[in-house]
Amino acid sequence: MHIFSTPAEMRAWSDARRATGRRIGFVPTMGALHTGHLALIADAADRTDDVVVSIFVNPLQFNEVGDFNGYPRPIDDDVAACEQAGVAAVFAPTAAAMYPTGFQTRVVPGPLGAVMEGPKRPGHFEGVLTVVVKLFGAVRPHVAVFGQKDYQQLRIITQMAADLEFGIDVVGHPIVRDPDGLAQSSRNVRLTDAERAAAVAVPRSLDAAIAAAGAGDAVADVIGAATSVIDAEDAALLEYVTVFDAITLIEFDDLADVPPMPGIARIATAVWFGDVRLIDNRDLFELSDA
Repeated sequence: MHIFSTPAEMRAWSDARRATGRRIGFVPTMGALHTGHLALIADAADRTDDVVVSIFVNPLQFNEVGDFNGYPRPIDDDVAACEQAGVAAVFAPTAAAMYPTGFQTRVVPGPLGAVMEGPKRPGHFEGVLTVVVKLFGAVRPHVAVFGQKDYQQLRIITQMAADLEFGIDVVGHPIVRDPDGLAQSSRNVRLTDAERAAAVAVPRSLDAAIAAAGAGDAVADVIGAATSVIDAEDAALLEYVTVFDAITLIEFDDLADVPPMPGIARIATAVWFGDVRLIDNRDLFELSDA
């Protein structure tokens, strides 16, 4: 397995592989790899010949210095996990390599970044898109696999790749969950034992909302069903619950004209447990867990 630390090194390797007809798969990460990431790697491996994993904690996408500084960085463990998973190359650049002196450009998400997480995390999606463009330029993949847990991010990146004609197939991989339903996240390791036990309220709140939607309840009642589950947990502080169009990300005020079928509407939530912010989402009319 190769390890590269500069965009130029990474690009040279990828170009050489592409020249021999190899298809490159890409899984961008911020490290602290868990089984969810390994599922993305396996997905990319099924679709391509060589998988590249990036490990880079991107400073441009963090709104709080404490969150950035506290983000786990077990680089040795991550590299070992990649090697065991059969990854062909790891791209682990420094911030200076990605954003050298004089770097000024930012990639703006447009309307998809102005809703949901956007107003709550100013500049976050600009930071995400900027680093993804840089990573795409270095790795030059045919396929890039992202998790659906960050659904808005996935939707924005998919739109950007299409609008800017990158020629990259952006794939959304279903959320990988712990046995109790909690979506796997690198931030989960920062939860105390008590907070981790309480965090099961997040997937259960979505269960309640989906059940309410299936019963034909109004949007307010669907949101209320999720909210009541979170509010019943003392350790949880609800930031938001929203029901939205799966493509435009615009909130639904009414479900009367929304077909009760998968792929149309989703529900998302953000919940705080101490200083850890967890997000989750599901298809509102799913046939199976996504």
